[in-house]
Amino acid sequence: MKVIRNKKAEAIIAEIIDQYAYDDNSDRPWIIGFSGGKDSTVLLTFVWIALQRIRETFPYPFQLKRKVYVVCNDTMVENPVIATYVEDVLAKIEEEARNQDLPIFVKKTTPKLEETFWINVIGKGYPVPNNSFRWCTDKLKIRPTSNFLVEQIDEMGEAIVLLGTRYDESATRERSIRKHEVTGRRLSKHQTSPNTYTYAPIKELLLDEVWFIINTVPSPWGYDNSILFQIYADASADDYECPTVVVNKNHTSCGQSRFGCWTCTVVKDDKSMTALVNNGRNWMEPLLDFRNRLIEGRNETENRKDTRRNGQKAIREDGSNNGTYTEEYRYEILKDLLTVQRDLQKTRPDLVLINNQELIAIQVIWNRDMYFDKTVGELYKDIYGKEISTNNIKTLDNTEKRIMKEVCNEDMKYFHLIDNLIALQETKTLMISKYGLHNDIEKRIESFAIQK
Repeated sequence: MKVIRNKKAEAIIAEIIDQYAYDDNSDRPWIIGFSGGKDSTVLLTFVWIALQRIRETFPYPFQLKRKVYVVCNDTMVENPVIATYVEDVLAKIEEEARNQDLPIFVKKTTPKLEETFWINVIGKGYPVPNNSFRWCTDKLKIRPTSNFLVEQIDEMGEAIVLLGTRYDESATRERSIRKHEVTGRRLSKHQTSPNTYTYAPIKELLLDEVWFIINTVPSPWGYDNSILFQIYADASADDYECPTVVVNKNHTSCGQSRFGCWTCTVVKDDKSMTALVNNGRNWMEPLLDFRNRLIEGRNETENRKDTRRNGQKAIREDGSNNGTYTEEYRYEILKDLLTVQRDLQKTRPDLVLINNQELIAIQVIWNRDMYFDKTVGELYKDIYGKEISTNNIKTLDNTEKRIMKEVCNEDMKYFHLIDNLIALQETKTLMISKYGLHNDIEKRIESFAIQK
């Protein structure tokens, strides 16, 4: 049993052992929110070592019946550098947990299709998030993880969420942690989920101590921690304070870097992605430029409607529009995104910025919004020179269109009406339920009647 040369680290591991094996006699699962960042890496390292020591100290199969879930939430728009790293790490965690016969299980959560970033922005026309309209956190992060929590609670009655939060992160974070602490108890009630408790074993660790652990304690699942260290170093902008970790003169912590969605428009400048570009990962520059274009176009009145999706009026005091994005602007965003994706895939063929399921769902929403002027399939073909591989959306083919035009005596109003109604019918076949099809068809016929 190798001892870590840090008293605070050893004390935390001892506490985790006590909590897992002695203090709580239930089988309530432990759920670790794992982002792949420095704090969640240290937290999982301590838990893993604790389980190893329980196994070494007591005869098999001593109380290793409590399951530990390593839950990673993929927003589907994560920074590609950290996303690739996390994918590799999770595979290693899964493999080594099996090899070491530890009750550690990897679970990856993603938003529901109808709640992904691109469905909301390009499909529904939601303006990209900012500080006053930060819809992304709930849809992309909170809901997917909450759904997994509910599953565990339904099965086991209760669950314990282990947090990698620390007092040292910020004054705001310290206030939040202390607000929900119960003096003399390790577990606190979860703020929002019933029958759920939280446990923050590393809350007293300082930033330098976090980096000391990462740089001196070998990963118990056999991954190279220097890769994570290098990502943080590359993502640290010049204005970040990077105190030296007492390991060797080359180990600078640069721990203020924050990784999140590459599309994040809540912050004015994405300093971590800018630093990654400046530190040699220049292939990411098109992503940074695209993200900046999203910010620039957000509040332009010509890109916005004068109503929200619920029909409520949305006009600013100066008379400019403040509703959802126009269908034309949504189309332009998609065109820009697919072009960036195509160009990046020339050197990084596995990089996916928007998947085919999202593209098809966007077409469904456009049709339901009565937008038939442009189609996702045609745009995809223009950019990629091929059909969307899973594209089952089709209107009339060329022969059918010719015949239909003849039947309609070249009256394009009737031709477009029939074509649109067929498109509505076809897109509904991609949905689990045809709920709303009747209303959609009625809306399209009513708009035709009004135009007549």
